[in-house]
Amino acid sequence: MTSRISKDERPQKSNAITRENAQPGSLDWLPQRLSFVPTGKRGEFIGGDRVTWLDSGRGVAIEGFCSKTSAEAGEDLSIYVSVPSECDVSIDIYRMGFYAGTGARLMLETGPIRVRPQRGPKFGDNRLVECDWHETARVPISKEWLSGVYLGKLTRLDDGTESYVTFVVRDRREAELLAQTSNFTWQAYNRWPDAYSLYSNGTDDLTAYYGTDVLASFDRPYLSTTYFNTPIPGTGEYFVFEYPFTYWLEKEGYDVTYCTNHDTHTGRAEFTRAKAFLSIGHDEYVTRAMYDNLIRARDSGVSLGFFTGNSYCFEISVGPSSDGNEDRVIARVDAFGPDRSPESGYVPQVDEEAYADQYPFPMEAPDEGLLMGARNAWPIEGVGDWACSLPDHWLFDGTDMAEGDVIPNLVGHEWHGSPADIPGLEVVSTGGTWEPGLGDGQYAATVYSAPSGSVVFNAATCWWSTGLAHPPGFQRPTWHDMPSGLPDGRVQQITRNVLDRMVSRG
Repeated sequence: MTSRISKDERPQKSNAITRENAQPGSLDWLPQRLSFVPTGKRGEFIGGDRVTWLDSGRGVAIEGFCSKTSAEAGEDLSIYVSVPSECDVSIDIYRMGFYAGTGARLMLETGPIRVRPQRGPKFGDNRLVECDWHETARVPISKEWLSGVYLGKLTRLDDGTESYVTFVVRDRREAELLAQTSNFTWQAYNRWPDAYSLYSNGTDDLTAYYGTDVLASFDRPYLSTTYFNTPIPGTGEYFVFEYPFTYWLEKEGYDVTYCTNHDTHTGRAEFTRAKAFLSIGHDEYVTRAMYDNLIRARDSGVSLGFFTGNSYCFEISVGPSSDGNEDRVIARVDAFGPDRSPESGYVPQVDEEAYADQYPFPMEAPDEGLLMGARNAWPIEGVGDWACSLPDHWLFDGTDMAEGDVIPNLVGHEWHGSPADIPGLEVVSTGGTWEPGLGDGQYAATVYSAPSGSVVFNAATCWWSTGLAHPPGFQRPTWHDMPSGLPDGRVQQITRNVLDRMVSRG
């Protein structure tokens, strides 16, 4: 086993990311005064008027959304903002990164802009909710803006109340790493205005629903999930699962460029310009095209890092909005998994049949394990320690971990198990999880090499990024009062080992 290398001993890097992060950062992006929408019941708002609802005191003081999940430098991005009563608003655009520990750099200040209440949402078939709002601001994406995750901070200038919009600036340059945001999953869990996620049953949002007759639109604000503490409105799950990872990547100086699920779906991500593709956090809802595109990328020599849990679980379709804008509406259509046909000889996992009773799906989507190395396994949810199972493996170089050593609470709140039957696949970490009401599970983190030579790593947990950093504004997740992990040098070194091996290929 090699000795541990400290950060100070690693060669200093010089690339687009290190040059960008040498620019002055700012903590002004952090929320100071937020406003939230309380959970309600769908029946209270059907046919109602959004402005009346806001004026009644039940809504947020400011909220918005973007015309696209990603935009290329040189394009324009429209931002739509609504307030309950007319006021001036500022929109400040920040790029998320390291920036000497501040987490963001101010890129553009816009305002004051006079904003009026927008019309109420349209309620369509299949519980589709869309906002036909007037454009508040058009943001030109400067050719000088480096690819990254960007926040638009929306601030009322009369009382200082804030909210956010989130988007990615993408580019076409060659880079070491291509990091993806999981915006399809953010939208699947988006309840805006109150109970309209893909899990909504049409009455409330308290009982999980798995039907195929629900549509979710990107033409609406993100209403933050209730699963985690101190949600930041308008940011989906970015601050829960993804932000510490991208903060750490840029702190380490990796040459990284960014894309969204939409870009993975359409192929705009252009995978072969990077040495490795990274799925981070909670990449649960994906299209068949995303699966196929990553299989092709792997087979062409692009390494894949799944620093995720519960990923590639549900297949979705992506369609146009009611007014014809492409790729603005998603629907759950199937579940990924092994061939469950009678002739396949598949043996269900313990209690899996009861779980699968909720799935009215054709079960024709491919096996996610054949891509990631492991799959979604019953009971999917749970918390556990991440253990060293193969101490002599290159993955653990420099960590001083012995067999059985654990990193506390790094597994959660959802994970992967059931290693796939792939030649040469290695289970580098496995152990138990526990979920109140569902019992014990068995996660499995895996590594395999494809015939192309690409490396595929599956960390098997949504919470991997919690072991990398806890930067300003991070929302540390918990599950049933069980906290996620803390920053740990072993997690950082394992991640370096994975990424450095992927980057150094060829």
